[in-house]
This record gives sequence, structure tokens and C-alpha cells, in this order.
Amino acid sequence: MEASASNLEKHVRALTDGIGVRMAGSPQEYQAAEYIKSEFLKYSPKATIEEFPMFERVVTSEKLEVLIDGTWTEFPCSLFSSAAYTGGKTVTGELVFFDTATGYQRPDIGFLRGKAVVHLGCHIEDEACYRRLMAAEPAFILFVDTRYTGTVPLADGLFPAYVAKYGSVPSFNVAYMDAWKWLQKKASAARIAVSGERRPAKTSVVICELEGTDPASGVIYAGGHHDTQANTVGADDNAIGSAAVIELARILSGKKHKRTFKLISFGAEEQLSVGSSSYVRAHRQEIERDGVFMCNFDSFGSALGWNIVTLSANEALSGLIAEYLHKYDVYYRSSFAPCPYTDQFPFAACGVPGIWLNRCNCASGIFYHHRADNKPEYIGFDIAANIVTAAGALLADHADREDISAYRKIPADQQKLIDAQFQAVYGGF
Repeated sequence: MEASASNLEKHVRALTDGIGVRMAGSPQEYQAAEYIKSEFLKYSPKATIEEFPMFERVVTSEKLEVLIDGTWTEFPCSLFSSAAYTGGKTVTGELVFFDTATGYQRPDIGFLRGKAVVHLGCHIEDEACYRRLMAAEPAFILFVDTRYTGTVPLADGLFPAYVAKYGSVPSFNVAYMDAWKWLQKKASAARIAVSGERRPAKTSVVICELEGTDPASGVIYAGGHHDTQANTVGADDNAIGSAAVIELARILSGKKHKRTFKLISFGAEEQLSVGSSSYVRAHRQEIERDGVFMCNFDSFGSALGWNIVTLSANEALSGLIAEYLHKYDVYYRSSFAPCPYTDQFPFAACGVPGIWLNRCNCASGIFYHHRADNKPEYIGFDIAANIVTAAGALLADHADREDISAYRKIPADQQKLIDAQFQAVYGGF
């Protein structure tokens, strides 16, 4: 059975046009979960919502001003999730540019103390670097996404595990070209004020179970996420992923399969897969025992671009994946480097092989990544439907194949990297 482009668009528009921005822990995120559950119930009576604790980003006001030629000029900004607030008070600091490509090679970064740090690079994947940055005690940080020379700020977040260990300072995303302007104009200082709170809340994970004829033979997982970053309706990040798992429920429920499917839409992915890692921790014993495969759909709908498949898989499984995707003219670039920014990653930390399906449209990724213009108009729904059809065929084969023992192990060297990253970035189990 083929996936329907019109069905995918209907679900994406329900989430984006109908609900809008769906920040983790917000009423809109829960509204999205309820919508997805109602759609799952059309295909299985076993559709449930599980809730997990997290912190909701609640910003009531945020303001950034930069001192240029003696005049304070306001620029747009977006507070990172998990970052500290100022309680509405204004914090001022001398402007200092700090590049992450070489800056952390310095034996001493104490010169950042009390400064407004323009941090060239959004992601601090090295725990030691984050610890050193917090120990330097900057007044606040203005993160610049160096992948895109954009004119608007993106939205992003700090790693919750790092914040829990080392704390945070007010941290904002700013537009690349604004940072360039500050450098050109010899801006001398910046000041920020942000009101709101990092409020205890719950995120929602929606599960649709299609029970197999032989449940003891294993479970196949497929997932996307329904939450968004700040100020974006997230059509391609990742309403299309939730639409994909709804459509898979329709396709795979058409007949009974040997193995059980659990199709899941996760919340709080944008806070570093808090929803999926919480789900995996809560069901770890079952996942390690029964997990066969996990297919993650995230940002795979760009109308213009090319496919990337990130694999946690051995050679035999990689060959089977290629066989099915190529059969449907889904060609792709492969990556075997573990990627902690997906809902598939916590499953891989449990030893479950899997893939992340996505599409890039520029050399550095996706140009509308985490931006307000991440809207349905950028999605090629026919392309997305074909990818879902191909993935559905792969999953159905995996569900009915008698012997899958050759496919169930992630290579030891890759598993070692996954385990190390899960411990460092997620805080482990």
C-alpha cells in the first residue's frame, strides 16, 4: 500500500495551520498529541499518550540591544531552551567575539568573564568546553549559527544534561549577518533583558501499537516528533515526521504482521530528544529485549534537495535498507557517524539498530532550519509520500521475515561511540 501525499499534507496542516507553534510542555504540544492519538485510533484501539517530566521554556519578553557608534540599537534574538533568564533585569557586557573552531584550544578563556560573548557556533558538543565556558562566567552568550549566513535568528537549546551539571547563563541565538554587522561597525557592548521562567511541565509521547501475530518475535519502532522550536510552526521539523507515522499506521494496519509495530510521535525532541530518551529509559528492559529496528522520520520533506540516511546498522542490514529504498527510487547519501540529535539515538543506545531519514537542501543542512518560515510550502509532499512508502515496505519486510538474526546487532565500534555520546550528552541511563 502506498502513502498518500494528500494525507501527509492534511496532517501537516492540522499541526501547523491548525495548532501552530508547539513548544515542549505547552498546551499546543499536548493539543498536537491529542490530534495524533485521535488519528492513530482510526487504525488501532491501542493508541495511548504517556507523559514525562521536563522544563517548559516560557518567555514573556526578550530584548537585545547593541551599542554601535554611541547608540543602543535593538536586534532580534531568541532565548535558548534550558538557558537562564534575567528576571526582566537588564544585563550589560563588553562585546567579545569568540570562535569555537579554535577558541577552545586556548589554555585560558578567563578573558570572557563578565563579557557579552558572541559565540560563533551554536552547538557545544564537548562537555569539557561547556564546563570551561560556564567556569569563565560570561555575562551572557549570543550564539551564531555558522552553518547559515542568515538574516534572522534561529531557535535552539542547550543540552539539558550539561545545564544540570554546570548551570547556564542567559544564552540567545542571533542572526549571522547581525553579528557580522556588529564586527564591521566595531560595536563595543551589548545588553539583554529576558522575562519568563523555566517551568516544570510534562511532555507527551503518543504510541500506536499494532500487535503482531507473534509478539515474542520482537518489536519494530518508527517515530517522528510533534514539538517545535520557538516561533516556528515546524512543518518540516517535524510535523512531516508525525504525519509519516500516522500514515504508516494506516498502511501497516491493512494486514497482520508477524512482529509488533510501535509507531510513536515524541514530544520535547527540540530539547535534545527529552521525550524519546524518557520513553526509552521508562521502557529500557523491553526495548533492549524486544527491539528489532527503529526508523526515525525527521526533516525529510524538503521539496528541493537530496536524501541523507544515518544508519546504526551492520553491513547486512545496510544492504537490506538499500534494497528497499532503491526499489522505490529513494537514493541517498549514507552516514554511519552517530548523531545525537535524533529520536532514533536513544534507541541505538539500547542496542536497537535503526535509521534516521532526512533531506538536506544546502551543503550545511537545511536553510530554513529552526526558522519562522519552516512552513508547509517548503515541503514536497509527493517526495515525502514516496519515502514513507519505501520505508513502509522495508518495515513490513522486517516485520514478516522469519530470520532477522543477521540484522539485529549494531557493529561494536559504532555501538561504543553511541554509548559514549549517550553518556556525555544525555547523561546516560
